[in-house]
Amino acid sequence: MEVLDAAIMLAKILVVFVVVLTTMAYLTYFERKVLARMQSRLGPNRTGPYGLLQPLADGLKLLTKEPNLPASADKFVFFLAPVLVLVPALMVWAVIPFGPAFTAFGRQIALSITDINVGLLYVLAMSSLGVYGIVMAGWSSNNKYAALGGLRSSAQLISYEATLGISLVGALLMAGSLNLRDIVEAQQGTILGFIPKWFILPQILGFTLYLTSAIAETNRAPFDLPEAETELVAGFHTEYSGFQFAMFFLGEYINMLAVSAIASTVFLGGWLGPNIPFLPAAIEGPIWFAVKMAIFIFFYVWLRATLPRFKYDQLMRLCWKVMLPLALANILITAAIKLAF
Repeated sequence: MEVLDAAIMLAKILVVFVVVLTTMAYLTYFERKVLARMQSRLGPNRTGPYGLLQPLADGLKLLTKEPNLPASADKFVFFLAPVLVLVPALMVWAVIPFGPAFTAFGRQIALSITDINVGLLYVLAMSSLGVYGIVMAGWSSNNKYAALGGLRSSAQLISYEATLGISLVGALLMAGSLNLRDIVEAQQGTILGFIPKWFILPQILGFTLYLTSAIAETNRAPFDLPEAETELVAGFHTEYSGFQFAMFFLGEYINMLAVSAIASTVFLGGWLGPNIPFLPAAIEGPIWFAVKMAIFIFFYVWLRATLPRFKYDQLMRLCWKVMLPLALANILITAAIKLAF
């Protein structure tokens, strides 16, 4: 039986990472197509039918491109930095539940790689490790633009990590658990027979703060200050090329998927949704989970096409003077209501 358990675990790891990496690759295609439509352009349309092979062509180009190593760079740290950005982004997916558990091979199989009691704490810990990779990339390049980009990015990420974590506390108080599966199950049922008991309704303030913080955490427009081309060239990865640059790129898009998955899990009921006829729960759950994630991803792209970049002082002021007090107030109000009722 231990061999069977190991085989199931390996199969889940393989499926999750293949799906995540494939989705990430076509997320770049989706973003370029949506931006093109919003800007009255065509987007990728030459490589394969409807440009569907464009992500493959981009990947092959980056794999075959010659890596750049600055003569005065700290070589070990320079090569380690992109790894510290990509690996924690992938490790986040170890605890994200995609659907309800189902019975097969005489045992309960969870639709997640593993299920731990402090799953959300693990996610926050892994996501915070990416800051080290960004700082190391900026410092090790021995380039002033890269160093300034690394410092700017680290200040931004550390600031918004605080509001991102605190914005989730209200939902955790309502669920009474840090386990992501328990959080989803706490949102089962309806109010008045038709309104879902998802946490987005009572925690609309926490959801708004989380969404804003997540956009800043992933360095996406309008908070893409570390890559302000007119000021810092490409910021912390100015000196990177080839597959090393691709690792930063992969980390950013996988983090986009991860924060969308956490938002879907904590605020939108995860895999919960209306019953789809003739589909078992083990298939229906992941479908609803993917639909909710797709809504967040589309919102990311929509923002990029719509809003101009913030100034850096506006970015930091928004975090410390507006969002952090609101996040703390949300915790106090939620705790007071929970204690009273």
